[in-house]
Amino acid sequence: MELLRFATAGSVDDGKSTLIGRLLYDAKSIFEDQLEAVERSSLQRGLEYTNLALLTDGLRAEREQGITIDVAYRYFATPRRKFIIADTPGHVQYTRNMVTGASTADLAVVLVDARNGVLEQSRRHAFLASLLRIPHLVVCVNKMDLVGWDEAVFDAIVADFAAFAGGLDVHEVTYIPISALRGDNVVDPSLHMPWYAGPPLLRHLEEVEIASDRNLCDARFPVQYVIRPFSDEHHDYRGYAGAVAGGVFRPGDPVIVLPSGQRSTVAGIDTLDGPIGEAFPPMSVTIRLSDDIDVSRGDVVVGDGLAPRVERSLRADVCWMTERPLTTRGRYLLKHTTRTTKAVVESIEWRLDVNSLEHHEPAAGGLALNEIGRVELRVATPLVFDPYSRNRTTGSFILVDEATYATVGAGMIVDPGGAGGGPPST
Repeated sequence: MELLRFATAGSVDDGKSTLIGRLLYDAKSIFEDQLEAVERSSLQRGLEYTNLALLTDGLRAEREQGITIDVAYRYFATPRRKFIIADTPGHVQYTRNMVTGASTADLAVVLVDARNGVLEQSRRHAFLASLLRIPHLVVCVNKMDLVGWDEAVFDAIVADFAAFAGGLDVHEVTYIPISALRGDNVVDPSLHMPWYAGPPLLRHLEEVEIASDRNLCDARFPVQYVIRPFSDEHHDYRGYAGAVAGGVFRPGDPVIVLPSGQRSTVAGIDTLDGPIGEAFPPMSVTIRLSDDIDVSRGDVVVGDGLAPRVERSLRADVCWMTERPLTTRGRYLLKHTTRTTKAVVESIEWRLDVNSLEHHEPAAGGLALNEIGRVELRVATPLVFDPYSRNRTTGSFILVDEATYATVGAGMIVDPGGAGGGPPST
């Protein structure tokens, strides 16, 4: 079954956790003891209904405050597809959490309260989804029951959001009117909104096409592990294990190993179930080459087509994730695919105001916690990369503190020639 990863976002109290709880409940993906625990918690809070939001607000602080402050992951499946949900926080001070939760998403669900319309946080989350190159965006206009199921209210919000989304780099935007609390248009079509002819949310999630979103043109295979059994039975076996990051590999294909530039041919592709005829993202496989050349962890096997960049300098949009700011001349470890190398910050070109979506001169202290900025880095060893807009795997990296080994930043590489520009202004 195909796996769809999606993230939810929106302003505080727009109903993200309630929507996920409703999805799990109506899709019959909740255990009896979980439901009983939520029912008890709802009674203790004096509620007259079962608060399904408590299924995802798992942290004690979240239950006490009634807000989501961390990323909550939930898993469920229908007969048509498997899902991983990332319930991301709405507060601006938790921007890093949303970036973390949405970084691997195929689709983003942005909730808008029908009573309030498109707010600053709604625009910010839509922009972050665009920045993270999430190809599919679903705008759920929630709490339609509180505006009398009014079609005019829905149409006005769609027009407002569409005017803003026109400046974003999003492949597809879908609008669905819902009531997460009552379940209208979440799993089953709503009887209260006959004017809406589209599918409910779950059916859209089951049917949205995601296979074509992956880059199947540029063959990329970061080597994670070199397999040499050194046994009598397999004394001549040498394979390179990893996950395919782009393109399609087949036995007989000419390939290049970067950064060394050595050429060879794919001799075979192995899995735990035996040899296969082709490998594509996100399959984990072992590739054998026809030539006995020097290949090690961190190298990238690429197809004999459009070549990636091999550079020691790169420009990236970085989301900063720790209290100690990112500053010019700061030194970090940079982990990119399967290679880890030392990096130094050459310059900070600008920082982004995630509320106004305008970019400004960097602050004197550098990039602070939850800020996003355009940064130029220089690394100790050459990196094999593509722009993030072309390949989200080979175009992303994390920065790690050399002393504590804590992850302090997440980066998305922009085209070295300057493509990608600045964020849209409103």
